[in-house]
Amino acid sequence: MIRNILLDVDGTLWDSAPQVTVSWNEVLEQHRDLTDRVVTVGDMYHLMGKTMTEIGEALFPELPADTRNALMRENMEHENEYLQKVSGRFYDGLEETLLSMTEEGFRFYIVSNCQDGYIQALLQYGRYHECITDFDCYGRTGLPKCDTIRILMKRDRLKPEETVYLGDTSMDETAAGKAGIAFIHAAYGFGTAEHPLAVVHDIRELPQVIGRLNADRFQRHVPSIG
Repeated sequence: MIRNILLDVDGTLWDSAPQVTVSWNEVLEQHRDLTDRVVTVGDMYHLMGKTMTEIGEALFPELPADTRNALMRENMEHENEYLQKVSGRFYDGLEETLLSMTEEGFRFYIVSNCQDGYIQALLQYGRYHECITDFDCYGRTGLPKCDTIRILMKRDRLKPEETVYLGDTSMDETAAGKAGIAFIHAAYGFGTAEHPLAVVHDIRELPQVIGRLNADRFQRHVPSIG
């Protein structure tokens, strides 16, 4: 039975692209000696889900690696500070859904390609800290998402057959598959998926979707009589 649900952040829990765009441009304005780049919300939507190293290479390919990395660190630090003051937009019904399912015995975890501090900024809002058992990210592990998933699952002793990953992009789907767990597509987010175990078009559909999957699994394992 599915008991553990690993969550992506951007496009799954909230949309912070406008806020992140503002914070990054505030940093870039202080470094016009390095770049004349102005980041757009469209850039953010296109790049969210990638690691910060990949985003830096995409936005600032002309900069030497050490300069680019230093600029990205400054962007990320300011982003975390900004999001502690200005929240991203949480998807409708998210908090109520997570709280209700937590009370029913489900456990939620977050695994993201974000920097350390980003998830903590999100968890300061509402009652989300009450719903999330554990989290990990690229900023802590420096590893691809599939490996970060494995690290968290090992740490929290999560069984693959009892665990699913909810995310909005094909990158999430691939990471979940490589980590050996099923994938549910958050179709309300930013991306697409090819062969998800299930699809939710609104986070409020998640309890019914998980209930149906668990009922199907139960039926397959109940021996027939007669």
